[in-house]
Amino acid sequence: MSTKSVVRPNAAKVVPMTANPANVSALLQQYGCGPIPFFGTNNGFYERHLVFDRVIDPKVASARERFEAFALSIRDVLAQRWVLTKQTYERENAKRIYYLSMEFLIGRSLANNVTNLLLDPLVRHAVQEIGVDWLELVEQEPDAGLGNGGLGRLAACYLDSMATMQLPATGYGLRYEYGIFKQSIVDGWQKENPDNWLRDSDPWEIARPHEQVEIKLNVSFQLKGGNFQVIPNRPSSLIGIPFDRPVVGYGGKTINTLRLWAAAAPEYFDFQKFGTGDFVGALAETLEAESLTRVLYPDDSTSQGQGLRFLQEYFLVACSMADLVRRFLRHNTDWEKLPEKVACQLNDTHPSMSVAELMRILLDDVHLGWDQAWDLTKKTLAYTNHTLLPEALEKWPAAWFQTLIPRHLEIIYEINRRLLDEVRVRFPGDEGRVERVSLVEEGSQRKIRMANLAIVGTHSTNGVAAVHSKLLRTMTVKDLAEIFPERFNNKTNGVTPRRWLLEANPALANAITQVIGERWTTDLSQLNQLKPLAGDSSFREVFLESKREAKAQFANWLKSTSGQNVDPNTIFDCHIKRIHEYKRQLLNALRIVVVYNRLRENPGMDIVPRTFFFAGKAAPAYRLAKLIIKFINNLAVTVDSDPAVRGRLNIVFLPEYNVSLAERLIPASDVSNQISTAGYEASGTSNMKFMMNGALTVGTRDGATIEMAEEAGEDNLFLFGLTVEQVENSRAWYDPHWHYENEPETRAALDLIFSDHFSRNEPGVFASLRDTLLTQGDHYMHLADLTSYCQAQERLGALYADPGAWAHKAILNVASSGKFSSDRAIAEYASEIWKVEPCPVS
Repeated sequence: MSTKSVVRPNAAKVVPMTANPANVSALLQQYGCGPIPFFGTNNGFYERHLVFDRVIDPKVASARERFEAFALSIRDVLAQRWVLTKQTYERENAKRIYYLSMEFLIGRSLANNVTNLLLDPLVRHAVQEIGVDWLELVEQEPDAGLGNGGLGRLAACYLDSMATMQLPATGYGLRYEYGIFKQSIVDGWQKENPDNWLRDSDPWEIARPHEQVEIKLNVSFQLKGGNFQVIPNRPSSLIGIPFDRPVVGYGGKTINTLRLWAAAAPEYFDFQKFGTGDFVGALAETLEAESLTRVLYPDDSTSQGQGLRFLQEYFLVACSMADLVRRFLRHNTDWEKLPEKVACQLNDTHPSMSVAELMRILLDDVHLGWDQAWDLTKKTLAYTNHTLLPEALEKWPAAWFQTLIPRHLEIIYEINRRLLDEVRVRFPGDEGRVERVSLVEEGSQRKIRMANLAIVGTHSTNGVAAVHSKLLRTMTVKDLAEIFPERFNNKTNGVTPRRWLLEANPALANAITQVIGERWTTDLSQLNQLKPLAGDSSFREVFLESKREAKAQFANWLKSTSGQNVDPNTIFDCHIKRIHEYKRQLLNALRIVVVYNRLRENPGMDIVPRTFFFAGKAAPAYRLAKLIIKFINNLAVTVDSDPAVRGRLNIVFLPEYNVSLAERLIPASDVSNQISTAGYEASGTSNMKFMMNGALTVGTRDGATIEMAEEAGEDNLFLFGLTVEQVENSRAWYDPHWHYENEPETRAALDLIFSDHFSRNEPGVFASLRDTLLTQGDHYMHLADLTSYCQAQERLGALYADPGAWAHKAILNVASSGKFSSDRAIAEYASEIWKVEPCPVS
């Protein structure tokens, strides 16, 4: 259900035919709710939660209390269908999908669950009758702090699609008490604050302590001097407590589960220590255990932070493997059937220890022979690679395995011995290849290559865009791909149209439904029917009006929440991503400096006014990324204070970028910047969301943007810059000084920055940008692409001056976005990798 318009009686909100008010009773019957009304009486779900859970008069309930009561009421509606889903899977003994991911960036759940349950009419009536402010209600729910970027958002989209397509699936993740951090901007700098998203109770989760699992370690921990210290060779245990969240498929037919693991100690505290006054020491074991899932992404700039991350990954794997094996054994005794009943997908390298853990279970607990255990492990597990960046292909010190989980290291060494023996037989004398494919990296510190382990120990390795999969095979893990060519495949990413179009952009969703019907919500290829309408002046005007509405709503929301004013009549030019050099927010900022210089030199120059939106977080230890944020904010202040450009250029850095902010900004955006250095972005998913919502892309030929151009036609995107091949071929001789010396606008922009024009009160603060762009060789080739980027933006600005021509291209982009549905991606995973069929709930 849209978070924007439910209390507006004339709002353009798409309501599927199956959800019209006459069918609400039938829906409630489908969900098994019985005769209890949702609201309006003392026995209504909503009223009962306020009175019996909160013990409060509904008339004086706070906004947070009303939200919890409303969310719990929605959970009541779906609860029996959730139970029935589980019963169906058990009864049918269906092959199940288990999706392991360190991140699930699910955002808020209330509006999304209402949308997918088709309860829009009921909820619209309820909020009007009860007299609550829907927007205020929705704002009480924090974004779940379970992820940070595209990896986690993709996982959330995939869970949505699996439930919508009635596939028997469970997501496995960690129940982080704190998200990565809450971002604020102070004097232009990013400031990190705790994201305690679970400060208030979460109405969606169900604790399952009776389904806990014990995880054994070869070490213990002690609290000394305020720090936890490892005591080797003193075995201990952690307890994994599962917390389940409903994953509602569109139409409410299937309610799957996202199971999140929280760490606990076997005993609450040492009573003897407590009795003698050592209060902190008495709780040390509990503090140590609970710290494991305290925070998403501990600071990896320290060995302690890296060690915690290592332990988090093992904890996720060990808990999840124990759980799925327990489920398998409820209805199966023949271990040969494990791959026929279990499909386990590893979302990136983080869960790669699953290979060693499943082997440990089959060897040590089940007592299978090595060959049988290895065959079952490979057939059960599959791996998705999400990156080509070397630093993201995890390598963990072998010493950590030896200290914490030595049995797993023994298993990894044996896997590696057998692998290398096979390689030497197939490629005699090629010791270079042997070294490259080895699971063990030798050096001053021996390390385990987790990506290699994942590839060798699974039956499928997929990339997430065509170009990414090609580079993975031909460059990143070329030797392994030559040894196991049949394992490598591509599964281009996708996003759920329910959340990112139906819910996020009600005006456009309604316009689409009016002309092609509502089937597109579960079959996005239906959007192809819009292509002939790109030339229809009436539909172009409807499209432009929906964009104006989204921009006005965003501008009003921004004003009410931050006090910032933006003009919806300007081009909304957006760049919203995790801050990283390869994503090139710095290139975008340099482009703005070029335009700023042009206006300073020629104040009468005719340009379409633009508002540049930036949003994204920098890792706390990533100093250059944080300096880029500082530069963008200083640039914004300088431009805003210059009367020559004020009102024509406006730069806004939006702090605390999350799913909820994206749901507001993406529908309002005119321009999507997808400008990573070619060959570095695996796929992207924000590019798809922008396309689906009618923004035009300015981008490099990288990731899924290449496939977007193939679908819509290159003429309907603004592509620029070096190709993957050109980046690779010029790496050895590229010199950024050439661009500084030979391109006047490039030189003028850099000189202005280095003259402290944007840092008059902080001279020299941006010296590191000079080092990055010139002294250190401009690794991500900002200067190589700057002129081409500016030219692409000029072409875009000229097009925007012609609304009809702009709408024509934008509609063609929407019409061509069908391929980028997560439903399409999951259908490919299910048929080609998992071999799983739908299991309708009955």
